Amino acid sequence: MAKRPTDMWREHVAEEIAERAAGLRSVKDTNFAALYPEPFVVATERVLMSFEDEVHGIDSPSDEEVFAAIQKVVEGLNAVDAAHDDHDYETIEREELCEFIDDVLSEAGIDLDALTARRGIKRFEITDEWREW
Repeated sequence: MAKRPTDMWREHVAEEIAERAAGLRSVKDTNFAALYPEPFVVATERVLMSFEDEVHGIDSPSDEEVFAAIQKVVEGLNAVDAAHDDHDYETIEREELCEFIDDVLSEAGIDLDALTARRGIKRFEITDEWREW
């Protein structure tokens, strides 16, 4: 099962808190809690879980159904990004989100190379049409 970036973000925050508690990290050397505020993580996670459910609920999906699911998740993430003025998806987060989308689709048996070839795009471009982050 694809690992949600939100799980990794929470792990980073927890590790940092543990290191601070153990005296291994100073307050000035902590930034994951600021990078990943819980309301932002929760909102992102809801969008990702909805995407997983949608993709796994489609039997023998058409290209249109797959791209509709991609559009929906990307637009959902756009909304989360816009709604949280105190945070944006940075480069690493963008890469993790795109990798997650790719992984969920691949695990559902969707041949992304064939899908993107039929659309005349490269595999790494599947979110570009809608992505604002």
